[in-house]
Amino acid sequence: MQVTTVNSNDRTVMTTEEVTAFLDNDFPEASYHGKTYEVLEITTQGGKIRLFEHERHIRPGGTISGPAMMALADVTAYLVLMGNIGPVALAVTTNLNINFVRKPEPGDLIAEGEIIKLGRTLAVFDVRIRSANSDALVAQASVTYAIPKH
Repeated sequence: MQVTTVNSNDRTVMTTEEVTAFLDNDFPEASYHGKTYEVLEITTQGGKIRLFEHERHIRPGGTISGPAMMALADVTAYLVLMGNIGPVALAVTTNLNINFVRKPEPGDLIAEGEIIKLGRTLAVFDVRIRSANSDALVAQASVTYAIPKH
């Protein structure tokens, strides 16, 4: 699949470490009651983000909640975007559509976000979520971001 992108370099604008620092500094609420997300990788094609399982993510029936998975999909797209355009904190989600494929057992989740399109004003991502200890897909999301002029 060919990615349409405004970042035509073969490297990201921000490193994985810089994206992590941006998340920690600009969104400290993401670490409320302990670290929630870990930036594992940011590339020009996408990235990987870990959601650390916490009791607040577990719903009745012993599974990770849908809202926790939706937040993970959104955060993944956002951080991949930041890594590729720089720290434009006012980029906003304009659409998020998620398909819950199977029930994840309690535990960490890994989201892999792929850039479908990265334009000047709009970015589109495909995000696939798996349990950290399994290759089985638990959710898939399409996420679109509006990019303000920067």
